[in-house]
Parts: sequence; structure tokens; C-alpha cells
Amino acid sequence: MKIQVERDALAEAVAWTARGLPARPAVPVLAGMRMQADAELALASFDYDVSAQARIPVATEEEGSALVSGRLLAEITRSLPARPVQISSDGSRATLTCGSTTFTLLTMPVEDYPTLPEMPPAAGSIGSDAFATAVNQSAAAAGRDDTLPALTGVRIEIEADTLTLVSTDRYRLAVRELRWNPARSDLSASVLIPARALLETARALTSGAEVSIALALPGEDGAAGEGMIGFEGGGRRTTTRLLGGDFPRYQTLLPSQVNAVAELATPSFAEAVKRVALVAERNTAVRLSFSAGQLVLEAGTGDEAQAVEVLDAGYEGDDLQIAFNPTYLLDGLSAIDSDTARMSFTEPGKPALITGKPAPDEQPDYRYLLMPIRLGA
Repeated sequence: MKIQVERDALAEAVAWTARGLPARPAVPVLAGMRMQADAELALASFDYDVSAQARIPVATEEEGSALVSGRLLAEITRSLPARPVQISSDGSRATLTCGSTTFTLLTMPVEDYPTLPEMPPAAGSIGSDAFATAVNQSAAAAGRDDTLPALTGVRIEIEADTLTLVSTDRYRLAVRELRWNPARSDLSASVLIPARALLETARALTSGAEVSIALALPGEDGAAGEGMIGFEGGGRRTTTRLLGGDFPRYQTLLPSQVNAVAELATPSFAEAVKRVALVAERNTAVRLSFSAGQLVLEAGTGDEAQAVEVLDAGYEGDDLQIAFNPTYLLDGLSAIDSDTARMSFTEPGKPALITGKPAPDEQPDYRYLLMPIRLGA
């Protein structure tokens, strides 16, 4: 193999592909990144759960392939000067030259590298920016406890031209609905995707205008285990095994009617929560007291440091006191993507619904349900 490639394109493609490298590879070759040169340079990584591939244009003098340490290649390409990069390999070594800098890397046997999974059948496509925004919003409530794997994922429900993305860690629930372009109008499916892998994928695929989504459900088209989902856009593609397990029946948790509604300017509300939370000990609440025209935020009690801040608020309903984990509250406020935050309440001990302010006669496309902390606990 002997090629020349632009440094920025190489560094971005290697960084993307490195996402599929396992932290603790079961076998040494899985720590490698495969480089295969023909008319383009194809980079690949795989850990048996997630695969990542990127293709970039190169000037090819000699076709060929090499398998080198993926993490080392990522560190090297990130540090190279802004000059064209020459890459060559001859058996046991690969050489990268950029300006006056040369790196020589040991290679691993390419023939020992596992076969990457094929992309599943196409399910549809969606604008990359809209997809990235929806994933960021919906993953806000995903759990991080690996002993409950179903709660570490984002559930994607497909019903014709509507995608619904949902996550929950039992203390909060995030639901985002959006339109997409399905491959067929009768498509209906529900899948559970690791939240971390989905977030990384959505952020990295914004370089293209659209993201193509491919899906193989268990037992369909040869999909084994729990099935597989694939994403492709901007010369990059990835596949991820789906999560198993039962996802909570979340629809019944969303309130059908409310007894009180507050509306506040999102930026000033979020900043006030951050300030007041400075005196809140870890895992203690920020208290919110709503009354006509105002919100009082408080944190700290007794002999501890205390903070109080008063905000103007539009509020309809009986006076209400409620308390929340400030981090969870801020996650919801940062995700609603609206200048006005609307909080809807049923009663003090029940979850509150946080949304943006929708247009008249429209339902909000993003809902964040937050469990309160019992006052006095």
C-alpha cells in the first residue's frame, strides 16, 4: 500500500473509526484499525458489538491493506502538522510521513481481522441535523447503570413516517417525536439502542445532509441475537447490536391533564437553578415555590449555606411547592430547545412535565418528565 491523503480528512476519519475500538479487546487484533486502499482509503474498526467504517479520497500509487494500533493511529493523526500525509506499508511495518515527521508502526496480520457485519436492509432516512438534535434530547434521561441494560438505551419506535425516541432511568423520562422518510409506508418497529453509541453516531454524521438508517430485527434477513441497526452518511457508516430486555411502558406515565402550569424564560430559569444549586449538597434538592406571578428557588437548610432567588413567572393554578434534583432539572431545561420553558403539574408528589412552549393548537414534540424529591427528606 502506498497513498497520499490530506491530513484533516485523515484525522477526522480515523477519529470517527476509532469509536468502534474496544476498551479491553478480547483478542489483540480487535485493537487494530484496518486500512484498505484502492480508489479510496477505507478505515474500519469492530468490537463485535459496534462496527465503524469511513471512506476518504486519496491519491493511490499502490493498492493494499494494513492493520495497525487504532488508538495510536488516532493520536498520531491528531498531532500531525497541516501537510499532506504519505502512508505506505510493506509486510510487518507501516510508515506515515507528514512534512519532516515520520512514524513507523508495527502491523498485525490483516487476515486475522474479523469480517465486519454487512449493513442491514434500508429502513429510511432523515436530515442529519434534525436527527442529532433529537438524539441529544431523547438521550438526556438514559441510565448509566450497566446492571439495568435496558435503561441504558434509547428506544426508537417507528410508525410509518414518525420516529419516537424515548429514554428513562426511572427518575426521569425523555420523549421526542419527529418526522422521517421511511423506506416503506407500512413500516412499524420498536428497537432499543445503546445510548452512548447512538449519541456518538448522531454527532459524527452531521457532516452529511442526511442519515440513512438500516434495520434488521431479530430473525429478519438473518439477523441474529437481538438484531442490528446501521447508520450511514457523509462517507461514514456504523452498525450496532440492539439491546435486549423489556423497556418500561412509559405512555401511561405522561399526564393527560394537569392542574397547574408555569412558564418561565428558559435561559434565566436555568441560570437561577445553577446559582441556587451551588449551596446544595450532593443528591439534595432545589426547592421551587410557585405562586401568582413568581417562582422562588431555594437550596440549603439549617446551619448549612443557603440560597434564595426570585424569578418572574407566568403561573396558573394553586400555590405549589415542589423539589427536584438540580442536575436532572437542568438536563431537561437544556434539552427543550425553546426560549420559554413550560412546567405542567398534577400534584406536588407526582412527576412534573417540562416542555417548550408550542405554537397554538400544536403539541410539543419534546417532553421531559421529572420525578420530584419529597420535601423534608
